[in-house]
Amino acid sequence: MFRNQYDTDVTTWSPAGRLFQMEYAMEAVKQGSAAIGLRSATHIVLATVNKATSELSSHQKKIFKVDDHIGVAIAGLTADGRVLSRYLRNECINHSFVYESPLPISRLVIQLADKAQVCTQRSWKRPYGVGLLVAGLDETGAHLYYNCPSGSYFEYHSIAIGSRSQAAKTYLERRFEGFEKYSREELIKDGLFAIKETLQGEKLTSAICTVAIVGVGEPFHVIDPQTIERVIESLDIGDEDAPPPAAAASAADEPSASQEPGAAPMDI
Repeated sequence: MFRNQYDTDVTTWSPAGRLFQMEYAMEAVKQGSAAIGLRSATHIVLATVNKATSELSSHQKKIFKVDDHIGVAIAGLTADGRVLSRYLRNECINHSFVYESPLPISRLVIQLADKAQVCTQRSWKRPYGVGLLVAGLDETGAHLYYNCPSGSYFEYHSIAIGSRSQAAKTYLERRFEGFEKYSREELIKDGLFAIKETLQGEKLTSAICTVAIVGVGEPFHVIDPQTIERVIESLDIGDEDAPPPAAAASAADEPSASQEPGAAPMDI
């Protein structure tokens, strides 16, 4: 993927004003397994696709607990995501020890963005090849942020990143205006429907997805696979496309005809 003499390190600008190494890092996020986040006024749901690269191996963990009120989902290089989640965890612990209060979500996201930005100004470093969805609840309400390798960060009502995420974005864009009033169960349901959109016809099961939630009176935790499987079966998500809102409970089963695609290149 070597282009020219301007992509040898991250501090070299091209004549067009581009940093190619930064673009390569963003491409790593696009090649990673899909991650989805959506929030209401009281809850935030994170969902990821976690396929194993081989039938003989387990899948890589894509959702990490940072604190009781914060969690992250990643797309891209899992090792980079694990290092950054540990950094976030340490920042929360230090803030809690010094101030005896939870770390505000916005402040943590800015610290994460600053850490990523440093890697764009040091020739001996490389950008982190991972995108993080940071979900949290603080005294100002529920928040969902996306941090990208460039050091930029954005707050969202809902967002999908990673491989084949455009279909999930389209689904979320059609429905996000109602998310603010959604209940916990409705958020989980739409999160699963969005994950289904990234599978391109493959059957959705609890074995290939992970769902986590945090909300008012509910600390961040990963929902157990048995509960997710029951939700999938009750809504007939596994074998069909997402129905319109009024017909979600009465949609008919339609077996998938697509072949199973391979694991995403960055899902290692």
